[in-house]
Amino acid sequence: MLVGIEGKLELREPTYLHLNVGGLIYEVNVSINTSNAVEGPQVRLFVTQIIREDADLLYGFAAKSEKKMFDTLLRINGVGPKVAQAVCSTFTPETFARIVAAKDVGMLKRVPGIGPKAASRILVELADFIVDGEETPAVAGQNEAALALESLGFKKEAIRKALAGESGDTATLVKIALKKLQRL
Repeated sequence: MLVGIEGKLELREPTYLHLNVGGLIYEVNVSINTSNAVEGPQVRLFVTQIIREDADLLYGFAAKSEKKMFDTLLRINGVGPKVAQAVCSTFTPETFARIVAAKDVGMLKRVPGIGPKAASRILVELADFIVDGEETPAVAGQNEAALALESLGFKKEAIRKALAGESGDTATLVKIALKKLQRL
């Protein structure tokens, strides 16, 4: 799996770049924000590689936070790489985090390919989306506990209720939530 790419810029278009890496030229899909941020002949990007039976695609990002946003969006049922790339082109990670926190369906519907149902689903799934650097240890513990409980098969809504108002490290939060979930 590729996680980064560095090479000489051969071609720049609004939604993709051609990078020459040791004589091989790769097409890397990028958001408009990343395309605008790329400067100079030498380019270094964070990459998400998507392999399908008919294609091997690279999606590049100038910032790690934009890559995190893209990867997080891909985990949502019904959101593919094109829609995730459209979100990355429309909003910066910081703006997107504010939209999710405010549950602003209207702003999210401005993204091409996202209607009211998809916007609502994205906002529900990403209720705890945080841009890197803004996460406090308490929030990190809550997020890790929620992921652990999800992996055990509990529903997100039940997990959210069980963890509401609780604090502590990940292990403590998981124990508390398991006791509450056992009663539900």
